[in-house]
Amino acid sequence: MDERFLIIETAHRQGVVAVALGDRVVGARHLEEARRHARDLVPRAQDLLRAQGWRARDLTAVVVSRGPGSYTGLRVGLMSAKTLAYATGSKLLGVDTFAAIALQVPLEASSVDVLADAQQDKIYVQRYIKGHGGTLEIQPYAAWLASLPAGSWVTGPGLEKHAAAIPDDIGQAPRKDWWPRPESLLALALARWRGGEHDDPFTLDALYLRASSAEEKWRK
Repeated sequence: MDERFLIIETAHRQGVVAVALGDRVVGARHLEEARRHARDLVPRAQDLLRAQGWRARDLTAVVVSRGPGSYTGLRVGLMSAKTLAYATGSKLLGVDTFAAIALQVPLEASSVDVLADAQQDKIYVQRYIKGHGGTLEIQPYAAWLASLPAGSWVTGPGLEKHAAAIPDDIGQAPRKDWWPRPESLLALALARWRGGEHDDPFTLDALYLRASSAEEKWRK
């Protein structure tokens, strides 16, 4: 029997939950853009499983996008995925959100920077060269832009805010590819799964480089 996967992406504004049979996504539902992922995620997942005639316990694994991204959105997605995997005995597969986005760039983009807004005029950014990711960093947006090599490409949800300021000699991925698609998350998850990897529900965490805004204000 083909593997059955539930895919959860809540790292950014355009959240989605999907189901896949083997290497094929067979159903997907988008979540409300107002970041009310907790309200929408469970019923959307239930609808998808019901449409396939699956029970939650039939899942081979739960795939979850682990960031970087919205602190609140990631917590909702991760807690939902970890709870479901633990309760049903299915495996858990965390996937780096930027790696999934990098899979979606045009073939001619041998070097691409994936970026997301980190607030306070900063961005999360990670450079991928021929599919291999470098170090994930938080950088001041202006400093990153000034250091961007001519002829490189950019993508990611950070372009919602910064696309207009990107120089003409820098390639931009199409807007529809700025957010991770279920197919890209599934491809990365399958590579891990078929390589014998999976994650522990008690230790998998979101990919953060700093505390949330609320935690930073508390410390101050």
